[in-house]
Amino acid sequence: MDSAVVRIREATVSDLETIIRHRRCMFSEMGFTEKAALDAMAATSAPFIQAGLENGSYRGWLSETANSVVAGGGIVIAGFPSSPHDPQSRRAWILNVYTEPEYRQRGLAKSLMEIMINWCREQGFGSVSLHASDAGRHLYESMGFKPTNEMRLVIE
Repeated sequence: MDSAVVRIREATVSDLETIIRHRRCMFSEMGFTEKAALDAMAATSAPFIQAGLENGSYRGWLSETANSVVAGGGIVIAGFPSSPHDPQSRRAWILNVYTEPEYRQRGLAKSLMEIMINWCREQGFGSVSLHASDAGRHLYESMGFKPTNEMRLVIE
């Protein structure tokens, strides 16, 4: 294990492979282990995230040592109708928060979350949403995230 100091930097298009690998690992650790489904997710997510990195609709941050990226997270910014709670016609969602297993419990995810929340604040967002895994729920709740009234129907 690399014990070097970890620094956080913004992601670029050259980080796409790492972002997709983290996304795949995140879903796999949440129990989505079917290889074909993970392959399809990676194949369709890569062009979406690449375009977002290029046009600014995806912003990412990575924690790295001198040798490798060990954690990351991102924000998708999407057009969305305004509401009485938020007059902006855009929304921000945090996603792809992932830390390599040997680097967990060091505060990396929390540091990434703080950076992403501060970025959203600086950009004038009234809120930011995410979908919490069981493993991440405690961190998000400790940072003030609350469950909402969102519901989902799986269409088969």
